[in-house]
Amino acid sequence: MGWGDMDHSNSSVGGQSNTCFGVFNASDGRNTAQNSIASPWFSTTFGLIGLCSNLFALCVLLSASRKLSSQARSSFLVFLCGLVVTDFLGLLVTASVIIPYHFIKFAWAEVDPGCHLCNFLGFSMVFFGQCPLLLGATMAGERFFGINHPFSRSTSISKRRAWSIVGLVWGFSCLLGLLPVLGLGRYTLQYPGSWCFLTLLPDTGDAVFCLLFALLGIFSVLLSFIFNTVSVVTLCRVYHDRESVQRRRDSEVEMMVQLVGIMIIATICWMPLLIFIVQTVLQQLPASGQVQMLPTETQKMLLIYIRMVTWNQILDPWVYILFRRAVLQRVYPSLRPRPSVLSLYPVLNPSLGRKLTSD
Repeated sequence: MGWGDMDHSNSSVGGQSNTCFGVFNASDGRNTAQNSIASPWFSTTFGLIGLCSNLFALCVLLSASRKLSSQARSSFLVFLCGLVVTDFLGLLVTASVIIPYHFIKFAWAEVDPGCHLCNFLGFSMVFFGQCPLLLGATMAGERFFGINHPFSRSTSISKRRAWSIVGLVWGFSCLLGLLPVLGLGRYTLQYPGSWCFLTLLPDTGDAVFCLLFALLGIFSVLLSFIFNTVSVVTLCRVYHDRESVQRRRDSEVEMMVQLVGIMIIATICWMPLLIFIVQTVLQQLPASGQVQMLPTETQKMLLIYIRMVTWNQILDPWVYILFRRAVLQRVYPSLRPRPSVLSLYPVLNPSLGRKLTSD
């Protein structure tokens, strides 16, 4: 996201701070982009890798979902499908704008004088960026209650309800992305001129929107960490229980391994950007809106962190592709499928145990 050269036509609008232009120095982007790795083939290659990875993961997920009878596993696969679809569409939508810019080198001010394309690209960056973080927290919460409260009917989520939850996450992220269009904050063209994102300036509306986006993302990552940590500790306690070794819950372990992988990738790829946004906005607040252009160093750091975020969409699908039982059993043959008896509660009425196992 956001790799490319800067067209000289944008320099004519460098002072228009009230539009989606003028937040960075156009000449800086033009002079440094030639020597950077931000070439058309670089961004195109990684975009294609990400799209193919997500397509492959989606095919594997759809194939696996048809063979499952476990409701817990089925709902988890629905959330994974929602995550993979979100990553795929995020790469597709942003690449459809950014990659053509690399080859055409169109002037944003001439092609998009009303900032409609910039607003759309900025909305896409926020929407497809926030969705994976919220979905990760949702999946962690679902597994937390499923592992720690296995007998509660409220923790049993059907496929339809799982898709409804995914739809709610999409709807909330859509509403968040529309806030600048509705008047809170702005989407502006970012260094080196090939992408649009939220504006890191001390204007009140921009600051509120930036903090809302960043703090919500940080909260989602921390919530995922808490839920996943408790779930992993619970499973480890069960796994090492002498009476429960022969009844370990392979499906739950598999799901938690995938969740932890997703959480680690999201933390590494997203936290630097989110913390950078918070720090930049809070440091500039004393300026009270007097700053009309981002410093060059801030522009470059923002671009680096956005490149890191791009890897989240590329690596997410490989978590499911590689960390499945079918793959892990080939690496570790000792991981044999075992009956999924509820090992958290080893003393059960036999008929209740059989019923829960069949469910």
